[in-house]
Amino acid sequence: MLELVIVALASLLAGFVDAVVGGGGLVLVPALFSVFPQAAPATLFGTNKGASVWGTAWSTVQYARRVSLNWQALLPAAAVALLGSFAGAWTVTLISADFLRRALPLILLAVLIYTLLRKDLGRVHAPRFAGRKETVVAAAIGFTIGFYDGFFGPGTGSFFVFLFVRLLGYDFLHASATAKLMNVGTNIAALSLFAMKGHVWWHIALVMAVTNVLGSLIGTRMALARGAGFVRGMFVCVVGALILKTGWDAFLR
Repeated sequence: MLELVIVALASLLAGFVDAVVGGGGLVLVPALFSVFPQAAPATLFGTNKGASVWGTAWSTVQYARRVSLNWQALLPAAAVALLGSFAGAWTVTLISADFLRRALPLILLAVLIYTLLRKDLGRVHAPRFAGRKETVVAAAIGFTIGFYDGFFGPGTGSFFVFLFVRLLGYDFLHASATAKLMNVGTNIAALSLFAMKGHVWWHIALVMAVTNVLGSLIGTRMALARGAGFVRGMFVCVVGALILKTGWDAFLR
């Protein structure tokens, strides 16, 4: 019971972080590994997806009610992100993702520095493309980061947010809302694969799903109330934490 309470609380916090800017796995995955050290990693990753997909979906619905999104462009991109995630998961069965462990903290550091130097980045919503061009660019982002999510994973939400801000001209609030839609697709793809292999503890995942949705509700409401500036600040904090975590894993562990 104590173990279930701990991971449920971790899922609550993860849902909050994920709803604002992504990166909930930074909270929930280490908690699962700490509480269940003897479990197979695939089972813990699958259980994480079994919980987080519900919070992400709920957050997407809440954002959709308050933030104007170009569904005609973004729904095809979400479908492409799902396919990219499948492709990444298939590729990782053929080649190792170890080379990304050392590259990832450096890539994230570059993203953080760029964001800090560009004080105006993501503060104003000014889409650069319309119509088919927006669909093509969004789909390219969806497939690329979807593939990365299936292949490796850490920082997926942050990469989605950054690229939607940098390439499509979204503000951080719209980028975060769009990232949730993309993440629903990639999470469904990953969860399907884990479930087919029997790597989901559904009795634990369902309890964590309830608290993840609650955290998502709180995070979404706070992001909508405080706007793009708040989301940008959370983005900087989450990317900074990801740099420390991935840097530790790559160079010090």
